[in-house]
Amino acid sequence: MDASSEAGTTASPAVGRVVRLFRYPLKGMTPEALPEVPLHPGDSVPGDRMFALARPDTMFDEEDPEVLPKTRFVMLQKDEALARIRSSFDPASGMLTFGLCEQAAHTGDVPGDGPAARPGDGLVDVRRVDLNTPAGRAELEDYVLAVLGSRLGGRPRLVAARGRHRFTDTGAGGDTFMHAISVINLASVRDLAERVGEPVDPLRFRANVYIDGIAPWAELGWAGMELGLGAARARALARTPRCAATTVNPETGIRDIRILKELSSNYGHTDCGVYVTMLTEAILRPGDPLTPPDGREEDVLCGS
Repeated sequence: MDASSEAGTTASPAVGRVVRLFRYPLKGMTPEALPEVPLHPGDSVPGDRMFALARPDTMFDEEDPEVLPKTRFVMLQKDEALARIRSSFDPASGMLTFGLCEQAAHTGDVPGDGPAARPGDGLVDVRRVDLNTPAGRAELEDYVLAVLGSRLGGRPRLVAARGRHRFTDTGAGGDTFMHAISVINLASVRDLAERVGEPVDPLRFRANVYIDGIAPWAELGWAGMELGLGAARARALARTPRCAATTVNPETGIRDIRILKELSSNYGHTDCGVYVTMLTEAILRPGDPLTPPDGREEDVLCGS
């Protein structure tokens, strides 16, 4: 019998922790840090991937949405300059504020103030538009076209998700995957950075939940297992395959690290992170515990 049992207490479970929470209101655009997230069974982070910019030759009906490949929309995989636009969305009013960093306006480079910088902080040509109006949507579309240039092939069209539709990369897998929440283990990103030999910004992976205190890459073995996110329970669905969007530096909008090549050459795969589906509801906040699946307690780093 161990000391905790003799004392009539139960040893504390091994846990990691939730570090940061994000949503991405517009597909491919600025991540927005959140102080808390209400989680509900089978649902995604509220306000996540609610809008997208359809490419000029993409047909999409908001009233009768269909799942389309992500290549049918403006996105970082094809359009790295999109990272130069910093945006902030107010879902209550429908107002989107956006602009370019001053250095980007003159040189095409964004200074290292981070992709989560709020409009007005060192930005120029700042706009504030109502996405509920045709005029507001048109102003954003024209702005994006001006930043991306002729390579886009014409003016994009802002489209909104209605009902259960979301502009996630996993929608083809059905409703559960369309509303999956993406989780990134920061220890895995640090391990990758050591292999690469330079810092790797975790926001390259555009996750909703960033966790720490878990052994590098342990999360890749959680598929099909239940885990705890704060007071909520979730099930890991699958590893997250990565695309060329990760090569784009979220601060500069420049492709500067061949993330896919580095993953493949160092680990023999191009996955980073896991998708989870929520089983119960709770309010999740940074600092909340991350409880690994039963039988995977060894995945927690000592001292976490």
